[in-house]
Amino acid sequence: MSLQPHKTIKWGIIGLGNIAHKFAKDLLTIEDAQLQAVASRSLDKAEEFAKTFQSVKAYNSYEALAKDPDVDAVYIATPHSFHKAHAMLCLEHGKAVLCEKPFAMNLEEVEEMIALAKEKKVLLMEALWTYFLPHYQFALQALKDETYGKLLKVEADFGFTRPFDEASRLFDKAVGGGSLLDIGIYPIFATLSTLGEPDHIQADCTHFDNGADSSCDMRFIYKNNTEAVLKSSLIEQTPTACTFICENGTITLNTQFHTPTTVTILQNGAEKILDYTGNTIGYNFETLHFNQLIRDGKTESDIMTFDFSLKLIKTLDKVRSIIKLEY
Repeated sequence: MSLQPHKTIKWGIIGLGNIAHKFAKDLLTIEDAQLQAVASRSLDKAEEFAKTFQSVKAYNSYEALAKDPDVDAVYIATPHSFHKAHAMLCLEHGKAVLCEKPFAMNLEEVEEMIALAKEKKVLLMEALWTYFLPHYQFALQALKDETYGKLLKVEADFGFTRPFDEASRLFDKAVGGGSLLDIGIYPIFATLSTLGEPDHIQADCTHFDNGADSSCDMRFIYKNNTEAVLKSSLIEQTPTACTFICENGTITLNTQFHTPTTVTILQNGAEKILDYTGNTIGYNFETLHFNQLIRDGKTESDIMTFDFSLKLIKTLDKVRSIIKLEY
């Protein structure tokens, strides 16, 4: 039973880049939710964002937002290397925290965040939005039910091209830029959420001149003769699809598989396409889940659990170790 079934959740957003715009746009579609405050190091940027997305307040200080008594939950959308510090800031002030993926830069940082959340008894969740999308939940249920037989192999990629810009967060190694943490996390997530942690990992990468990884090819090997073949790239346009190959058919999450998309089922030579595209970008699904966790007085998600986030960052750390990528 919900503790506060109709409570309006008042949100704050720290970091007002591209992903924050998407989150805020979808937040406007949710009943019993309100954008209460936004924060940027630039007050002009914060005020412009607040005007666009109907935020009550705008701050030029993350600390001020964290201290705002009217804010229930904070969405952290700053660059990867700041996730831990900003999450800890908000947790210290009793704010529920939805922190963008990757949760932090390494296992040690994630463990510190989780430890503080448990100490403070405050809700904390990694914002890996794909987990909550209807098409992904459909695939997970079909694989769990073995609708098409046992899962044998996962093939997933995420790649696009963009001119190298050393001033861009995407290419800045110091803040976790590069293909692995930014987009490679999605193929790895797809594998861990279906096959679990691998018994062995093979990986290779290419680099930009500044040391950030420009592409990463990975193979996850399991003792039961299953495997995953994964790729991330900032120098190659790939299908950005995810295929689950089963004994009696395949499930393919089509292009931009991490977003609401179509799903192709191939079985006995027959093809069926399911359309899961909708009227929102898709961030509303994780937000609805998080809002309900707050209303129910929960301090951990039953979908994006601490255990899963720990497995995810451990796997990212292992891949980084293999390809000798250090931040």
